[in-house]
Amino acid sequence: MGIQHHPNGVRTRPATASDQMQVFELVEELTGEKENSQWLAVYESHLRRERGAVIVAENDDGILGIATVSYNLTIRYGGEYCELEELIVDNSARGLNLGRILVQRTIDDAKERGCLEMGLYLVPSTEGNRGFYEKLGFGVIGTEMRQTL
Repeated sequence: MGIQHHPNGVRTRPATASDQMQVFELVEELTGEKENSQWLAVYESHLRRERGAVIVAENDDGILGIATVSYNLTIRYGGEYCELEELIVDNSARGLNLGRILVQRTIDDAKERGCLEMGLYLVPSTEGNRGFYEKLGFGVIGTEMRQTL
């Protein structure tokens, strides 16, 4: 779960406290929302790897992308499964294969943690990414339903 070096000069590693500002900037870029008071508590929990994690992809110039996951306990698995929550690559780093690198890193980390399965949700705005995820071994298993609380 430490630093991994990739052929394109990119490194992946778990995020640290000093990465917070760059991570939040990428999340703001993805969502169009500004940082709020809950983000820091969730980020700090992810740094402790309690119920989630943040993986960063970087080069010598700084953070180029992030992937966040959550770990959920289920009876049917007798433990945890992993959910890919956010995959964000800075526009300046498009074409470096960072999406694939980050997803593979989260898969490797989830296996190391003992997760038996990993999932993700495609929403209308990300449906165009279906082929990308299928190439990485993900398959469609159903439809998600949600209720705003």
